[in-house]
Amino acid sequence: MDAPDLLFQQMAAFRWVDLSSADRVICFRPQAHLISHPHKILWFIHHLRAFYDLWDDDQYRGFPDNPKHRGIRAALHEADTAAIREARHVFTNSQVVSDRLMEFNGVASEVLYPPVIDPERFHCRGYGDEIVCICRLEHHKRQHLLVEAMQYTRTPVRLRLCGLSSGPDYPRLLERLIADLGVGDKVVLEERWISEEEKADYLADCLASAYLPKDEDSYGYPSIEASHASKAILSTSDSGGVLELVQDGVNGFITENTPPALARAMDALYADKKLAAEMGRNALNRLGEINISWSHVLKRLLA
Repeated sequence: MDAPDLLFQQMAAFRWVDLSSADRVICFRPQAHLISHPHKILWFIHHLRAFYDLWDDDQYRGFPDNPKHRGIRAALHEADTAAIREARHVFTNSQVVSDRLMEFNGVASEVLYPPVIDPERFHCRGYGDEIVCICRLEHHKRQHLLVEAMQYTRTPVRLRLCGLSSGPDYPRLLERLIADLGVGDKVVLEERWISEEEKADYLADCLASAYLPKDEDSYGYPSIEASHASKAILSTSDSGGVLELVQDGVNGFITENTPPALARAMDALYADKKLAAEMGRNALNRLGEINISWSHVLKRLLA
């Protein structure tokens, strides 16, 4: 939350939106649930996490834990809970978010996994030497763990990190880490916007995809995009909603959040590309197993 002092102005703006002429309103991202409507449906994606589950983490909160901000937090919780309880039905994008809604707001909800747009653009051409991680370059996405893992790999496996960042600090940290560990010959860092076409190309040829955020509130689009490309997913046991999609040893590897453990999984994928291909096929099949499709989403939201 970059500007907590403006939070309630933003919330009031949502509350003043007049959609009374619509027969139904479906609200997604925060703080759209503040919209008032007699037939309001929520597909709740996440809280303003700095005021909820990340409150006790100074690095992610971004403002002091003082009486002023504790007051803002208490008022936000009260307003959120009241607005969410107005809804006819509450869906979430993962069990992690459903659990948080119950813990913080006392609201029950139904998990409704979000698909990607145009999934047919993803395909598989083979299984190369690279593990790719295509997402924002941010500390909580933990690309640094992947870089650190490369010093422990014993195979010629390579790593490609792609994406933009909200600021220069973390990309510079990654650059220094790559140089200090002497892994520049097997790690590619692309700090730039990756087009949808480029993303599909990288996923088509890569060995596997990595996505290991800190306690993510969903399985993350990088995971589902990799699954559509029939690629295994490498993640960690503390990555949150990712664990609802990835089954260890079936459609990917779930390791401890340590560089040596990640390195062992990377080497296992490189050393046995038949296994990587099998996991990739399982990743694609997994999407159907947990009903990730637009037809299911529309059926539930419009019920």
